[in-house]
Amino acid sequence: MTGDERRREIIRIIESSRVPVPAKRLAADFDISRQVIVQDIALIRAAGYDILSTNRGYLLLKKEKESRLVKVAHSDEAMEDELLTIVDLGAVVDNVMVNHHVYGHIEAPLHLASRRDVSDFIGKLKASASGPLKNTTSGYHYHRILADDTATLDEVEKALRQKGYLLPGGELLERT
Repeated sequence: MTGDERRREIIRIIESSRVPVPAKRLAADFDISRQVIVQDIALIRAAGYDILSTNRGYLLLKKEKESRLVKVAHSDEAMEDELLTIVDLGAVVDNVMVNHHVYGHIEAPLHLASRRDVSDFIGKLKASASGPLKNTTSGYHYHRILADDTATLDEVEKALRQKGYLLPGGELLERT
């Protein structure tokens, strides 16, 4: 595991925890010293994450994001372009959802926030025997998009519409 991969995993662990995560536990999880964890936390902070150090461990201060649920459709070949359109505008593709006629609501977390995240996701999908979730519903699907402000969400919506990915009636399904 590279240092970057370890730091992404540290962020994921701290982000998903409701209680402070001790450096000792992180060090044990990754079989490294507490000092390396302290250095990793400093690098994570430098990358813009608001991590609070407490006497019981680390907490990630979560800034509330704006979200929007959009209904989209595209070919398998256009999937990467759709995802890059969203992250290049500064938003996060939080998940993918479909409403299957037999199985009902199916949702999978994505948390794609950068070109690298999109590239990794597309690479894993191409290497897999499984196809995209959207293919179970003839291509249409939903994404929850997260951003720091509604202006960014508006830009994403406009770009998806211009590229023909946003379905009619899918311009604005939900604002939170």
